[in-house]
Amino acid sequence: MKIAVVGSYGVGLTMRVARMPEAGETLSGAQFDSGPGGKGSNQAIGAARLGAEVNLLTAVGDDDYGRAAFELWAQEKVGSSHVVVSTEAATMVGFILVEPSGENRIAIAPGALDTLDAQAVATFRDAIAAADVLVVSMEIPLPAVVAALRLGRETGTRTLLNPAPAQPLPDEAWPLIDVITPNQSEAPVLLGLDPDHGHDDEDLVRLLAGRTAGSVVLTRGGAGALLFDDGTLTTVAPVRVENVVDTTGAGDSFTAALAVRLAEGASLADAAETAARAGAHTVTTAGVIPALPTRTDLDDEIGATQ
Repeated sequence: MKIAVVGSYGVGLTMRVARMPEAGETLSGAQFDSGPGGKGSNQAIGAARLGAEVNLLTAVGDDDYGRAAFELWAQEKVGSSHVVVSTEAATMVGFILVEPSGENRIAIAPGALDTLDAQAVATFRDAIAAADVLVVSMEIPLPAVVAALRLGRETGTRTLLNPAPAQPLPDEAWPLIDVITPNQSEAPVLLGLDPDHGHDDEDLVRLLAGRTAGSVVLTRGGAGALLFDDGTLTTVAPVRVENVVDTTGAGDSFTAALAVRLAEGASLADAAETAARAGAHTVTTAGVIPALPTRTDLDDEIGATQ
């Protein structure tokens, strides 16, 4: 099966500090870590590890971080021949300060990702046409998101939008989505609702289904997922995990597994069950790339406990 991914790549630069520094203060004694990320790249690697033939469209800078990205994709067998390399902007980085309590402050410099436009997406048309499923996430400019979804519709490829980070979608985008996969905090934003007021999950799913002729997968963390497909509402039970180590990347792992199973011809409910197992596996390991499961991981480790 073939998956095309349009999304982001970036590097996370994390400092764990005893406390947040005051304005103008230099605080020593922090612990530093860095690693590759970006929802598009994570999802592409996740799908490749599960056996898919994957092509990725993103944008990086002509710098050390960008060159490291191509090495990573080669190692993970992700096709990167269409990736845009900017000579004017740096690879996306996120600076993350984390306190002992887990409270964090994050600043992101999108850099080269801001150069990913509809024209760049047009060069990816053949890869989209050849794919069984197109996965699009929203850490890239919105015009690129819409352009990718439109190409999916024009070429007859099933489109899966992971709307993260969430923002209101233009009216033209909704009819182009076959499957949309928000979480509980993203769904109200997509619908233009106040996310702080609390909303019934079933109401959110039905409202989303009313915007698109496609299907809805509302992910609910430890509560599993809620599906709306072909007029039917279905609950996907959570996969219980005894020792949660790191939840970072669980959503990307879920999306990758969902796309792979749909590309194999599975029903949405069956695909979501596999995706839930993938997400559960991911939270048991620190870091994102090390935590993305293979097919063997899902069959042997998580599947054996069900």
